[in-house]
Amino acid sequence: MAIRRISSGGEYEAKVGYCRAVVANGFVFVAGTCAQGDDIPDDIVGQCRSALDAIGKALVEAGAGFADVVRVNYYLPDMSEFEQCWPLLVEAFGANPPAATVTECNLITPKDRIEIEVTAVLPE
Repeated sequence: MAIRRISSGGEYEAKVGYCRAVVANGFVFVAGTCAQGDDIPDDIVGQCRSALDAIGKALVEAGAGFADVVRVNYYLPDMSEFEQCWPLLVEAFGANPPAATVTECNLITPKDRIEIEVTAVLPE
């Protein structure tokens, strides 16, 4: 079985010792992803959009897309903010909604409002 690792160059990948995504055995496993870049928005909607953009890039590099996502996990420090993200999630997954779980928890930094992790299958 060939394993391919995809790095986004995010600051925590080297610090923590992980990569953005791993392609293995017909699956794409995208690591928990928070907002990315030098200008991270303070609001959950902006952070959700940034995380989805980073996930989308990793999926494309792996040869998949949001339509191929079969599982998504959302992590938030404040569950009351989650509803603000729903329109973005419906837009991303459209007619192909994955199985989903939402967990309220602390994230890697206090400024992070949402972290999203997905698993996709490679299209045949």
